[in-house]
Amino acid sequence: MTTTDTARTATHRASTLTAFRNVRTHTEALASPLSAEDQTVQSMPDVSPTKWHRAHTTWFFETFVLTPELSGYQSPDPAYAYLFNSYYEQVGSRHPRSERGLISRPTVADVTEYRRHVDLAMEEILTTASDEVFDRVAGIVEVGCHHEQQHQELMLMDIKHVLSCNPLDPRYETRAPEPARAHATSTIGAEPVFTEFDGGLVDIGSDGASFAFDNETPRHTVLLAPFRIANRLVTAGEWRQFIDDGGYARAELWLSDGWAAVQSQGWTAPLYWQLDDEWTMFTLEGRRPVDDSEPVVHVSHYEADAFARWAGARLPTEFEWEHAAESTKSAAARLDANDLHLHPSHATEEGVPIQLATEVWQWTASAYLPYPRFVPAAGALGEYNGKFMSNQMVLRGGACVTPPGHVRPTYRNFFPPASRWAFSGLRLAADA
Repeated sequence: MTTTDTARTATHRASTLTAFRNVRTHTEALASPLSAEDQTVQSMPDVSPTKWHRAHTTWFFETFVLTPELSGYQSPDPAYAYLFNSYYEQVGSRHPRSERGLISRPTVADVTEYRRHVDLAMEEILTTASDEVFDRVAGIVEVGCHHEQQHQELMLMDIKHVLSCNPLDPRYETRAPEPARAHATSTIGAEPVFTEFDGGLVDIGSDGASFAFDNETPRHTVLLAPFRIANRLVTAGEWRQFIDDGGYARAELWLSDGWAAVQSQGWTAPLYWQLDDEWTMFTLEGRRPVDDSEPVVHVSHYEADAFARWAGARLPTEFEWEHAAESTKSAAARLDANDLHLHPSHATEEGVPIQLATEVWQWTASAYLPYPRFVPAAGALGEYNGKFMSNQMVLRGGACVTPPGHVRPTYRNFFPPASRWAFSGLRLAADA
């Protein structure tokens, strides 16, 4: 190995260790406002307790890095392999997802010790392993860090749902909202401006220059017809107009499955909205009046599609969204990991689409399907994305709870079309 190769490997080790430490520290920071009781509750089958998220992301590094690669490594408890596996069939059996809230033991303190145990072992392998071992595990550690960032967002989504079920309307945190960006203009009462794109043959997907999940590959060419996309997100104020116009009672606006969901679930407004003397919404700060200037959030794909139809528009395809983001270079993320508040929906005077990756994940009209020539990763990690490519819809962008460094124009988020507990909203599109 040359001196240059040695220096490159040392730099890679240092950057990998720094990324690992930063991710692990941020998870604990997000959990710090929560009591042990908060961290154990599961409010519905789709929600996992905070304690489980903290343990599962630890199990990932233990299972895919430490157990196969660190000589003499032992888990604090062999039962953790069963309790904290999520859906990796090739790794072994697992505890039912819907019953995670029944596990009072191990305790929150036990999970904290589990994280410490694994973190120390990870520090060891990343600093002392041979170059050959480090080369084998570095890519897995990178996936693990991005995996943990996904769970950081899930922790906030899930605890919001947990706390919303408490009639006391407890707060997760109380930091004052950030002011709107100075360069933005108010959108209250203003119609969105639609930016037009010529379409044509465009390249979609990751080019491999930086990290991407396997479902963002391979890069391929798509033919787009000319289209228009809104310069801003749909607001809560516009959603109130939809409600006032009978949007939840007009079957002609809804897909059949969506209309069935409205009827069976009794939807009359976005999740967490409540009408007393005025519309209020539950937030990570507790319950407060709906702010008409904010992007609407916690709506399903069915609701987003119905609203778009009511507005005389449609949802963009995921390919239109990505092309718009790449063309305008406007999918920048937030820089403050502690800013968990929605900023008002706003627009630039030029009409360029903004807030593409900062406030709410944006529903698209695209089903979650494999790209042409897609091949899942080998082994158990290949179960990460590919096996979910059915009965899901794609969201693009990012949200106020998405960790910095975890957004990019090619990122494909996905949820079933009736899901509402994610930080999901929408941006309108239309044919040119």
